[in-house]
Amino acid sequence: MLNPNNKKLRVIGAVAIAVFVFFLFKGCAGGGSPDTVVKDIHPFIGAIKTTISTTGTVLPKNRLEVMPPVNGRIEKILVREGAKVVLGQVLALMSSTERAALLDAARAKGQESLQYWEEVYKPISLISPIDGEVIVATTQPGQTVTTGDAVVVLSDQLIVRAQVDETDIGSIQVAQRAFISLDAYPDAGIPAKVEHIYYESETVNNVTIYKVDLIPETIPQFFRSGMNATVNFIVKDRENILLLPLDAVTREAAGAYVLVQEKNKREPVKRAVELGISDDKNVEIISGITGQDAVMVKTSKYSVPTSDTGSNPFTPFGRNKKKANK
Repeated sequence: MLNPNNKKLRVIGAVAIAVFVFFLFKGCAGGGSPDTVVKDIHPFIGAIKTTISTTGTVLPKNRLEVMPPVNGRIEKILVREGAKVVLGQVLALMSSTERAALLDAARAKGQESLQYWEEVYKPISLISPIDGEVIVATTQPGQTVTTGDAVVVLSDQLIVRAQVDETDIGSIQVAQRAFISLDAYPDAGIPAKVEHIYYESETVNNVTIYKVDLIPETIPQFFRSGMNATVNFIVKDRENILLLPLDAVTREAAGAYVLVQEKNKREPVKRAVELGISDDKNVEIISGITGQDAVMVKTSKYSVPTSDTGSNPFTPFGRNKKKANK
C-alpha cells in the first residue's frame, strides 16, 4: 500500500520541475531574431568571368604504338620515356627469331664468331613514324616480342579531353578559352583552347555528355597521360565594368532596381537599372546609376540570444544571485 506522504512528495516534486522549466525557457526566450542593417555602398569597377566547370583527363592527341614487323628479341632500346623524337629516328634494335638463334649459337663458339655474325646479319631497326614524345618505353633488352606487342608508344601532343553535359554544350565553341587545373597540381592554372567538339554523345551514369578536346597553350613538364583535371570553360569575360553586389539589386517582374540615397532626401529612391552578366557575388550595371551614386543595401544581422536572467529566480545569475551579491 502506497504511503500518502510519498505520493504528496512526488506531486510537489513534479510541480517544482514544471515551474523550473517554465522560468528557464522564459528567461532564455526572445533572442535570435534578425535585425535589419542598412548601409550605403558605391558601385565599383571590376571584372566578371562566367564559367562552365567540368572534369577531364590528360590523353595523347594521337597515340601511336610502334610494333615489330616480325617475331623476335629486343636487342637495344635507344629512347627513354619523355624523350622527344623526330620522324625517321631509330627507337630500338631487334633480332628476328632466326637471327636471335644464330647469334646465340655463335656466342657459344666465342666472341670472334659472335662479332662476325653481328656484322653479317644486321638487326632490324624500329623507326619513329612521327615527330613526337615517348610516353611508354618499358620493354627491356633481351625480351621476346611478337608482332602484336608495342615496343615503344609515341604521342605527338598531350591534350585534355573533357566531358561536358548536354545542357552546357551549347555554350562551348571551337577556339573558346579555358583553364585547366590538374588534381595533382591544383595551384597551376594552365590556359588552353577548345580544339574539337565531338558530334556523337555518350551516356555516363545516366547523363548525356559530349567529349571536348582542349589544347594547352604550353604543356608543362609535369603533364602526364592519364592525369585527372578540372576544366573551366570561360563563357563570358568582361573587364573594367561597373559592378554591384547581388544583395544591392532587387528584381521584380517589371525589371530590376536599386535604392539610391539622393541629396536632400531622407528616404532612398527606387531607381531602375539595366543588368548585364553576373557571377555568384556581383552583377554588371549597364545603365541607371553611376559610380558616384550611394546605393542602399539591407542585410540581416542576427543577434546573440539573450535572457532576462534577473526575472528567473532559478538560474545561477537570477534574482537570488543578485541579492547575494548585494
